Formats: sequence, C-alpha cells, structure tokens
Amino acid sequence: MTTIESRHTTPARRTKPATTAKGENPKAAGRPASAHAAASKTGSSDDVHAARVTKHDRILTLLTRRDGTTIPEMMEASGWQQHSVRGFLAGTVKKKLGFPLSSSKAEGELRRYRIDTKRGR
Repeated sequence: MTTIESRHTTPARRTKPATTAKGENPKAAGRPASAHAAASKTGSSDDVHAARVTKHDRILTLLTRRDGTTIPEMMEASGWQQHSVRGFLAGTVKKKLGFPLSSSKAEGELRRYRIDTKRGR
C-alpha cells in the first residue's frame, strides 16, 4: 500500500498596510466614491432630469408633427433598427399609450406615420 502524505501549508502572513495620517482613508485619497457622486455634486438633480430627453420622447415628437414622420427619420432619431421602430409603433404607441396612429403614402414617397390629434372640441 502506498501512503499519501498530506501537505501542511502555512497561511500567508498578513502585513499591515502602510501607515497614513490619522483618520485618512488611503482608498479615498482625492477621488469620489463613484462617478454618480461626482456628477451629483456638480449640479442639482433637477437639472439632470430637466435635460433628459428619451428616445420615446424623440419619436413621439416626430409623430406629432403636422407632416408626420417616416421610419428612416425615426431610426435616425432613436438609433434603433427598422423592426424596433415598427414594434414601438404597434406595441407602445398604439397599444400601451392608446394614441390613434395613422399612416399615409403618396405616390413615389415613403410611408409617413403620425399621431392623430383631436381638434375642435
């Protein structure tokens, strides 16, 4: 029979970190804890929310124009692919938001989509 010798390893000795001035944390020397903390210190949170324009907002703005918009224009404004824009129109604009969406196509032009607004009442 063979005997297997177990190896006995000693744990590595921990060394003390370099001493610093009392109360000073060496990790936080001169930099904020996160990028968000740095941004929130420079401006108020109201400014951040006021300047934020989402992709949904951009497309809805294009759809409410008098002439409406085309799919390539919506793709450029949002950075989405064609199938994503069509899915947004069907799923979000029509179903979730419940806006009446109409489309029209003139001879030789691209199809234009727009949200019909009720006028006169």
